[in-house]
Amino acid sequence: MREELLAIIEKNSRIDLKELAVILGVEEIDVVNEIAALEAEGVICGYHTLINWEKTDIEKVSALIEVRVTPQRGQGFDSIAERIYKYPEVRSVYLMSGAYDLMVILEGKTLREVSNFVSDKLSTLDSVLSTATHFILKKYKDHGTAFAVKKEDEREMITP
Repeated sequence: MREELLAIIEKNSRIDLKELAVILGVEEIDVVNEIAALEAEGVICGYHTLINWEKTDIEKVSALIEVRVTPQRGQGFDSIAERIYKYPEVRSVYLMSGAYDLMVILEGKTLREVSNFVSDKLSTLDSVLSTATHFILKKYKDHGTAFAVKKEDEREMITP
């Protein structure tokens, strides 16, 4: 039940508990207890709403920042990753394989704001060796949700 429950609420955390119980074939109280246990264990870390900001009047700029760092003795990448993720602009930090060590995803109001964060805050950290910034121009799919769904042509075909 646990794996199926997690898969369902990952796609729709607002699903009604009664409906979830029916889908899983268990009692509603079992679903409530399992979700509480998953939260207590830190398996469920939070609930978020996915927003298509392009459909609002709110200006946001997102960027992916590749960061090469020198790992700290005895702490590896954890210490520098923690320093980075504590900035409020930072949405995500991932340890990566490949040419760069960390992938930092951040948001700002303008390109300049994001650029200033990288040059003034991120690049000046002692352990940071280099960065590469990639601005997100358009999101097609995020967290399993497609944003750019093609509309079907609703015109009637006329044949002679």
